[in-house]
Amino acid sequence: MEFSSYFISIYLKMFFIMTPFFVLSVFLTVTNESTIKQRHALAIKITISVIIMSLVLLFFGQHIFAVFGITLDAFKIGAGALLFLTAVELINGNKDRQEINNKSVLDLAVVPLAIPVTMGPGTIGVLLVMGAEFNTFAKLMIGSLALVMAIFTIGVMLYLSSHIEKIVGKQGLMVISKITGLFLAALSAQIIFSGIKSFLNLG
Repeated sequence: MEFSSYFISIYLKMFFIMTPFFVLSVFLTVTNESTIKQRHALAIKITISVIIMSLVLLFFGQHIFAVFGITLDAFKIGAGALLFLTAVELINGNKDRQEINNKSVLDLAVVPLAIPVTMGPGTIGVLLVMGAEFNTFAKLMIGSLALVMAIFTIGVMLYLSSHIEKIVGKQGLMVISKITGLFLAALSAQIIFSGIKSFLNLG
């Protein structure tokens, strides 16, 4: 039971931190004139790219802290602040959209759709913090599995984007993105409070 609750907690946290509905709306905008086959190929490429980059950050986060001499509490506060800015941008509906030039659709998989659309500064910061907090092998494995499943879920959403667009519509996606922003604001506040609490030895 403990395994399942911990898995679900990490899964939901990572799913919302990666702003899936904003990613979906950007994906639909970028692939507006693409074929279904091109959308499928791009969705697969984005999913693989994000999984690889996320796992690297998760496994090597604590080593990055050691190299730069950054404390986990300080990074929590910084990552939480960045995530809060992302939340505000989502709620206001002005989160930066990348300019798309005359590039092949598949060339957009890593930049900008994987980074920074799916994995913005706030998301990267949270991944580093989470990696450093997984202090046992079991937690690291459960966390890694939950992270991969969250990214895979977003990948499935992108793969089925044409169907989702027909059901929800672009206006519906905008509304859901704003609701996601509220969840992100709460998560970022929790991360900041956790960092301050640990820094001041209040817990």
